[in-house]
Amino acid sequence: MRRGTFREGTVDYAAVGATHAPDLMQYPPEQSVPAEESWRLGSGEERFRNAGDALLSWTAQRAAGLQLTDVRPASSPGYAGVSFDAAGAPIAPSQGEVEPRYDEDGTPWAGPGMTLKLHGRVSGLRADAELRVISVTEQSRRIGFVLGTVSGSVVSGEESFDIYWHEDTDEVWFTVRAFDRPTGFLYRTLPYLVKRRRRELFARYLRAISPLYATPL
Repeated sequence: MRRGTFREGTVDYAAVGATHAPDLMQYPPEQSVPAEESWRLGSGEERFRNAGDALLSWTAQRAAGLQLTDVRPASSPGYAGVSFDAAGAPIAPSQGEVEPRYDEDGTPWAGPGMTLKLHGRVSGLRADAELRVISVTEQSRRIGFVLGTVSGSVVSGEESFDIYWHEDTDEVWFTVRAFDRPTGFLYRTLPYLVKRRRRELFARYLRAISPLYATPL
């Protein structure tokens, strides 16, 4: 687990890290709509590493038609808020630091405490937002990160993206969890649009990361 700068008040919701809470789907944060999907990506270490690299280098967001701008790494190390492991247990901060990595256009990979802006539309609906990377996980069998809204979005909430390489089956799975509280006028007036937006985002993330999308299992 890597942690980075996180200050209270830098995100616009209270339940930081709740996308990793085991009871998210039963007890989401107040007024929020929870969502969760998992897809098998294949099997083996190579598939796990390739999917993890694609995830941390923003492939899911870009392939979803979203543009990243104003990407700002954390200025200094520090505590990055609450996070949970796959069993729902709190994870203690790590003391280790990881050398920053960049994609071919110079954009830094997801790092704890980073802020960024997304611009784009999903099924004709605005998907702009300022976001903070709450935490980044890089373990021997799990790679992922958590994004939380700061401002400028039609919803307030969090997304977690995790690639799991299961030891017992050798299978690699991609899991996305989220909770969205509508803040834009249209979304508050027509709540079904929150679920519609989320379904489309999940489908686009899958197309970006999964080589099996054309023949889903």
